[in-house]
Amino acid sequence: MALRIPPVEGHPNRVPFEGVLTIVNQPSDKAPSGARGHRVMLTHTAAEKALASLLGMAVDYRPGWDGHDARRKIGVITEATLVRNRINVSGYLYARDFPDVAEAIEAHTPNALGMSYELADARVDDMRAEVWQLTRVTFTGAAILLREKAAYRATSFRMKKEKPERASKVA
Repeated sequence: MALRIPPVEGHPNRVPFEGVLTIVNQPSDKAPSGARGHRVMLTHTAAEKALASLLGMAVDYRPGWDGHDARRKIGVITEATLVRNRINVSGYLYARDFPDVAEAIEAHTPNALGMSYELADARVDDMRAEVWQLTRVTFTGAAILLREKAAYRATSFRMKKEKPERASKVA
């Protein structure tokens, strides 16, 4: 699924990104915030049904790269796909509006950053279970954070380098 946004070559405020938002059908490595200390597992069926709710949602960050801050929105998700057990997302960061954040992202080592989802209307199969199985969710956004701080350490985040413009020939 994707929002079709026309390309604008060299747009100064639209820097593309891509990432692995989460892993489905696998318990989280640690409890995410809001799960009351429980690890969670997003089912494939729930992820598939909620995929469209990711489109147009914001990407945020927190100074220190250690969590979520929905009031620090720095980009937008324009594409979300479920490939095997991964939800892959891509979109744009507002790099001109937030040059310090874009520079901080570039300063991290290639595999240092990950992602975490933000949810509403989550339905848990059994609230007493050690691992909460999420059977229904609505995505409300995502955060960029250090992989070591993410509930799923197999997530990833990176800004994509745009292809250099081809020089025009003048005859």
